[in-house]
Amino acid sequence: MTDCQGDGEGANTPMELYERLGEQGEKVRSLKLAKADKAEIDAAVQLLLKLKVDYKQMTGQDYKAGCPPSENVTAQNNGPPADGADEDDTVDPWNVSTTNAKGVDYDKLIVRFGSSKIDQELVDRIEKVCGQKPHRFLRRGVFFSHRDMHQVLDAYEKHKSFYLYTGRGPSSEAMHLGHLIPFIFTKWLQDVFDIPLVIQLTDDEKYLWKDLTVEECHHFAIENAKDIIACGFDINKTFIFSDLDYMGASPEFYRNVVKIQKHVTFNQVKGIFGFTDSDCIGKISFPAIQAAPSFSNSFPHIFGSRKDIQCLIPCAIDQDPYFRMTRDVAPRIGYPKPALLHSTFFPALQGAQTKMSASDTNSSIFLTDTPKQIKNKINKHAFSGGKDTVEEHRKYGGNADVDVSFMYLTFFLEDDEQLEKIRQDYTSGALLTGELKKILIETLQPLIAQHQERRKQVTDEIVKQFMTPRPLNFNL
Repeated sequence: MTDCQGDGEGANTPMELYERLGEQGEKVRSLKLAKADKAEIDAAVQLLLKLKVDYKQMTGQDYKAGCPPSENVTAQNNGPPADGADEDDTVDPWNVSTTNAKGVDYDKLIVRFGSSKIDQELVDRIEKVCGQKPHRFLRRGVFFSHRDMHQVLDAYEKHKSFYLYTGRGPSSEAMHLGHLIPFIFTKWLQDVFDIPLVIQLTDDEKYLWKDLTVEECHHFAIENAKDIIACGFDINKTFIFSDLDYMGASPEFYRNVVKIQKHVTFNQVKGIFGFTDSDCIGKISFPAIQAAPSFSNSFPHIFGSRKDIQCLIPCAIDQDPYFRMTRDVAPRIGYPKPALLHSTFFPALQGAQTKMSASDTNSSIFLTDTPKQIKNKINKHAFSGGKDTVEEHRKYGGNADVDVSFMYLTFFLEDDEQLEKIRQDYTSGALLTGELKKILIETLQPLIAQHQERRKQVTDEIVKQFMTPRPLNFNL
């Protein structure tokens, strides 16, 4: 991770920091125009993002080029930012929390995790390389951060392909809308790049972390596989596997697990994942199991003995600690580092600072919900950015940045122009909260009904075909 601490030192006033930001922005542009080394560009971008975070902490405002801070803005103290966000959001594979109604501060998270921002240049490049309009998740910043995506595209342009890896921790039978995000995007990547995909179902992890039996976890894996298959993945290019099944059936997979385990110390996993002396040894050893699919020779039925095929992992950014560890180990055991695309978090109905829970059926829209349940949940529980009365809302408008109905539409409404009009109308007060919720209801009801219909077509035999180790149809 690039050490950016102290890079804003010497900027004692908002104007000094504003000028420092302008200089750094110009440096980034110059490096890109000169086609400088990628590592140098990434380091410059990291510093730029760090300075933007410092600017917001100092002024309480987002940095905007051409809009210097007003003279009456003074450096703020080190208390909580004006928007109510905590100094540090909590983001790890098991906990995500923030006090900010807008959700996690992702720019700050990029700096903290040492990843790179998906900027417009990268989105444009993906469009050029794949020859397709970028997915709405890319256009709208749902997938906002990456590791080594330029390297993946460089290789692809030289006719050197890659494979996809994503996964799901099956802790219950029913999945909710948020669980679909990585699969919707992964399907798009599979389609536009025409590449193979492996999907890991970590039923072993859920047994280790949850109060569930092994049999329950494996059953949930099979049920979740049906929802994943219903997303439309190509059976000829997709292998889905349960850890409880595949670990014992693939010596090559287990050998990679052992190699990874040998190169990670107990102190390292405690530092990365926060394990304590009272955690069971299964938890301590599990990260190596989630890391192993990042290496192509873990799947000899697909890639043979080849270990040089790069892996691209689309996932929510809370899973990044696993793959920071993986990327550290990879060169030491002779494998390429996996690349990553990170998504933002899907908010709970009660607001972006509230955690969705499978035990609270009102915290999200589940893929098993009926049209009536969807309508009732949104009308009763979706957090509103509107004003208390119609009169106030018409006069002052609503806040789309904290309104959950609008947030959900950014994920699922395809039309960019329609989405922007909704934002403008809601912000101006022309569109009321009830009307905004109605648009969301009418968007989600058919989407979920169609998913349920596709899931009905997924038989046990189809699940077995997807989960049987076999050659896949692709060209690398």
